[in-house]
Amino acid sequence: MIRAIIFDLDGTLVDSELIAAETLASLLPEIGLDGAEIAARYRGWRFATILSELGKSTDRLLDDAFIATYRAAAGHRYERELKAFPGVHAALEALDLPIAIASSGPPEKIARSLAITGLSRFFPRHAYSAYTLNSWKPEPALFLHAAGALGYPAGDVLVVEDSGVGLEAARRAAMRAVLHDPEGKGEHDVPRFSSYADFAPLLAGFRGAAAGEM
Repeated sequence: MIRAIIFDLDGTLVDSELIAAETLASLLPEIGLDGAEIAARYRGWRFATILSELGKSTDRLLDDAFIATYRAAAGHRYERELKAFPGVHAALEALDLPIAIASSGPPEKIARSLAITGLSRFFPRHAYSAYTLNSWKPEPALFLHAAGALGYPAGDVLVVEDSGVGLEAARRAAMRAVLHDPEGKGEHDVPRFSSYADFAPLLAGFRGAAAGEM
């Protein structure tokens, strides 16, 4: 039975992935990748790992100073451009289950993104960061921590993700998962939805199937 839901944030609830990737591309023109290519290649990855990979294509040191420059530049764009995906507010309003966020972003970025997009009210307590636990997807610890904070075992939790890395973390946590796939790429063999208008029927299918189990 599905009794709680854990959402990823970036690319799942808020349309931030391309903004972040375009910011990286603008700061690292020498790597020869545009924002769309970076977003597609590294979706869901730990930021430190992304920098390690990109660092192979540049002589520049991608150190704390670079990270600070990146976060400031991305933050300015978030303030101007960041939005929740269409239908997210209505979908969250309609839920009658406890919910949490489990994000690979730092806590301050999570809080800022929720505030900018008007989603803070849905997650007054349960928004968890991989930076706090020092454990990143595909390791399951972040999802397991969020489920424990909500008070439910893994088998009662549904994860909503947008990346293969996140789906693998859900699998390792023994949680069921669905994929937010707004571009309709269909790259992963899990239930999916492209629009939040379709989320409630998808969730109802999970809950109905569980109700029919012995």
